Amino acid sequence: MSNDAVTFLADELIAEAIEQTGFDDFGDLPFREGLDVLLETYDRHLRDPEGRKRCRDRVVFQLATRLKLENAFNTISGWQDQEIVAPVFVTGLPRSGTSALLNLLEAAPHNRGLLQWEVQFPDPWPGSAPGDKDPRYDYLAKALEETRNSEFAKIHYIDADTPEECVLLHAFAFGGVQLGFEIMLEPYRSWVLAQDLEPLYRYQKKMMQLLNWRMPGQQWMLKAPAHMWGIDAIRTVFPDARFVWCHRDPQKVVPSINSMNEVVLGMYAGDWGHLDRHAMGRSVMEWYAMSLEKGLAARAQLPEELFLDCSQQEFVDSPMSVVERIYDTFGLHFADASRSILQSHIDANPKGKHGRHEYDLASYGLTREMIDRRFAFYTSDRRWPISD
Repeated sequence: MSNDAVTFLADELIAEAIEQTGFDDFGDLPFREGLDVLLETYDRHLRDPEGRKRCRDRVVFQLATRLKLENAFNTISGWQDQEIVAPVFVTGLPRSGTSALLNLLEAAPHNRGLLQWEVQFPDPWPGSAPGDKDPRYDYLAKALEETRNSEFAKIHYIDADTPEECVLLHAFAFGGVQLGFEIMLEPYRSWVLAQDLEPLYRYQKKMMQLLNWRMPGQQWMLKAPAHMWGIDAIRTVFPDARFVWCHRDPQKVVPSINSMNEVVLGMYAGDWGHLDRHAMGRSVMEWYAMSLEKGLAARAQLPEELFLDCSQQEFVDSPMSVVERIYDTFGLHFADASRSILQSHIDANPKGKHGRHEYDLASYGLTREMIDRRFAFYTSDRRWPISD
């Protein structure tokens, strides 16, 4: 199979999605510009024929899901009445404990996270009612079983019920971080940096309302490092939102997220040896430095009582105390039954349970001095509880 055999022509992919679903209404939220830039990025940088096919198939799936979502918005009654009240957004640099903290918070019965299977299939199964089991759940659970011993599982373990980053829903609007590696490649990187994020979060809220109709919850707990780019947009769309900010030494974060980026790139793009690994490494460092600058600047304009800070080390040493601080700070009720469930989760999920991944800073064209210089604005600020 040659590269020419796998094309990224937007009109062809749109036609395939329409044929698959029988729907042709993509809704009012513009998506064509983002789709075109994303496809240009794939076409320019992906050479492995199998990788090109995987990414092309994924885009058709996203388009088909967008069509099914719009059909659900137009035909299901009651989802608009779902209220998303005072959601808590966990953010901070990647690899700073955001996933582990969200997994723990979501284990409490009254908390509602966005689960992996919901990120993959946010559209309701045809004819289903609230509380019905979605047949696609078992399909995904079985597929994820095959990743148990993968390198990705060591970095970011997932199963069908694992809480996932809510910004992945932005992919159905053809914006945002996508799978993560796209934001390191042009022209998608520059295009994303110039976009207004408010429409993406408004679309996310609609999907959350639809998901809450399908599986009702009480207190939404959400997370993504990418929320640092969207603090202003989040507060516009969710005016009562609160934030938990996780902190960790960039010397630990930068090589770790580079390692994860490479694993995801390999999973989807296949052979990427033609790409400049050192340039990618510097691009990753710069992206997350910029996101931190953007997030902290937006935070400075908001009341401090909307934020709670914790270090990665504090969470590792005493996860329950971090949870207690979150509940106390934001006035949430911490029932004894929830405390017992969360302690069981802590006991069953020690750090490194799914293995450890190794990474080397120099292999990404980076030095400790480069990271120190770029993140000095952050590490020199004593307000932040930065730990190893």
